[in-house]
Amino acid sequence: MIRDILKMGDPRLLRVAKPVEDIHAPELKSIIADMYETMHAANGVGLAAPQIGIDLRLMIFGFEANPRYPDEAGVPVTTLINPWLEALTDDIEEGWEGCLSVPGMRGLVPRAARVRYGGTLEDGTELVREVAGFHARVFQHEFDHLNGVLYPQRITDMTKFGFIEALLPESAATVVES
Repeated sequence: MIRDILKMGDPRLLRVAKPVEDIHAPELKSIIADMYETMHAANGVGLAAPQIGIDLRLMIFGFEANPRYPDEAGVPVTTLINPWLEALTDDIEEGWEGCLSVPGMRGLVPRAARVRYGGTLEDGTELVREVAGFHARVFQHEFDHLNGVLYPQRITDMTKFGFIEALLPESAATVVES
């Protein structure tokens, strides 16, 4: 089922999500299926449960190929329950981001260049990955949603935040929107 995506201004997006207590709960599988259907319908590359009004530490992300990001390598399609994040470097990279909860807008967002992340997969096994580049950016963006943070809160130069057609008319396909 395609769910409504909450928009910036909804206070539910600003809450710290609660840990998933029972990863084998039948309703969790239904929520995950709905999240994938919602993400694909919105042509996103990631979605966190709080974006559809579910206060759980649950996120999905990834794609093999996406016409909106033709220059980006795919990111493994992943469902993570109770994820965690660790920066592996003090190096910061800025990149353009958008968000399904902040439609039509983009901002230049600083993110850790390399990260290690992990969490529990749907089958109960643990996953740990070390990533950089676009993959690292997508993960950090979704992880922020679990902590009540939207990407505009991370922008350091507000002259680099605005509507896509005004800010980046020639590069709409290279912006992270998840």
